[in-house]
Amino acid sequence: MVVKGYASALHGVNATKVIVEANATTTPDFATFIIGLPDVAVRESLFRCDAAIKNSGFEPLRQKIVINLAPADIRKEGSAYDLPIAVTMLAASFQLTDEYLGDYIIMGELGLDGNILPIKGALPIAIQAFKDKFKGFILPKENAKEAAIVKDLEVYGVENLREVVEFLAGERTLDRVVVDPRGDFESAMNGYDVDFLDVQGQDNIKRAMEIAAAGGHNLILFGPPGAGKTMLAKRLPSIMPPMNLHEALETTKIHSVAGKLGTNASLMAVRPFRSPHHTISDVALVGGGNNPQPGEISLAHHGVLFLDELPEFKRSVLEVMRQPLEERKVTISRSRWSVDYPASFMLVASMNPCPCGYHNHPSKACTCAPGAVNRYLSKISGPLLDRIDIHIEVSPVSYDELAFRKKDGETSADIRARVIEARKIQEARYKDEAGIFNNAMLPSNRVHEYCEIPAAGQILLKAAMQKLNLSARAYDKILKLSRTIADLAGTEKIEIAHLAEAIHFRSLDREGMFG
Repeated sequence: MVVKGYASALHGVNATKVIVEANATTTPDFATFIIGLPDVAVRESLFRCDAAIKNSGFEPLRQKIVINLAPADIRKEGSAYDLPIAVTMLAASFQLTDEYLGDYIIMGELGLDGNILPIKGALPIAIQAFKDKFKGFILPKENAKEAAIVKDLEVYGVENLREVVEFLAGERTLDRVVVDPRGDFESAMNGYDVDFLDVQGQDNIKRAMEIAAAGGHNLILFGPPGAGKTMLAKRLPSIMPPMNLHEALETTKIHSVAGKLGTNASLMAVRPFRSPHHTISDVALVGGGNNPQPGEISLAHHGVLFLDELPEFKRSVLEVMRQPLEERKVTISRSRWSVDYPASFMLVASMNPCPCGYHNHPSKACTCAPGAVNRYLSKISGPLLDRIDIHIEVSPVSYDELAFRKKDGETSADIRARVIEARKIQEARYKDEAGIFNNAMLPSNRVHEYCEIPAAGQILLKAAMQKLNLSARAYDKILKLSRTIADLAGTEKIEIAHLAEAIHFRSLDREGMFG
């Protein structure tokens, strides 16, 4: 007898329907086989399923059973196929009717005692199940809220194998899991523990970060230890515009596939802030591996990727970011598969001016050996630096600014209000441009159309290009930065002052910057 159940395979941040077929044959030599390009974890599921079936009170299987995972040319990975395999095995051995198996996608890892453990990728699987017109989705209880974001799909969270079998047999009623994605999203939008009100002084840095948030520009902070670079960077998401539902859904899908949502999680409403350690590998940063997973740049999608102490990262790690910074996605290609992960993030980096951190410090002497400063700075390639829009020096905060704290300073909410207004201007400007939502996304062939500068501005920019030896990419970034500064000022045209401020933010292009 051939029985069919349904599961799902993840490919990137999307899912594909998988048919779980079980064929049982009565023979003296009973055994179970699994085919359909399974990986090691899927092949091991036969042992977990056999133990779970026995320990859940069902009859041990005494037949030859062949499990086929179709389509057979898609590699099946992970332990989430345990539950659909066990259910179809029970149906093939006549311990469960297969009447309702075709109505549901079933996913879950089984413990040897029959309990069901959490899985990865519940949200993209639920989205695909709805597209494939399935009635519902049966999955571990811990992942149910995540899947229930798809409101037109019946989602049932279960704790053990017996619950699933009794539900499919009509002997048990399960409560459908229902969430309010919009309500959860709106209640969690302002869930930041940090605020710019905590930052004393550093008004020029706050201004640079406001511009970066308003236009989606990349930013690098450089200065001595203790000047507040990390403190400022951690507060950047608090002044960025709240995510809309589409952005939240995309971000949640990525974190779901990577298994980073946690149990009983629903829709992500707060922009992600990822800060990997400088010992990170290339694969961990951009994604991939034998079982492909999103990397840190994808986990920072619609949020901030913060690289603290940038020169301490391996050169190869930094260089792999160059293409994703331009294309806002990363493509992982191997001989047998290729997968795309979204990677539209703001890069924020920080660095010291030298290994000891005190080169050109106003009061502390640099202890680095001759030539050490140049070697340290040369770890950051010109092409990578070229892709960072704003370069800003962070100076140490004075004693008076620390001791006499302002109580009437600007909060993150105050700054965010101006950023939101600037983003609204950009949304209106690019409403007919597919894939462009802020000034940083503007392609080079459209820069002159939207970033027109006056004749006096052309003279100023030409002088800056010649003096700083700027590249064509830096030229475009200055124009886009000027456009953002004008948007914050609420002016339709870019003025000389806006252009001059944008040029000022190319500090690391200045000759002799570090002496």
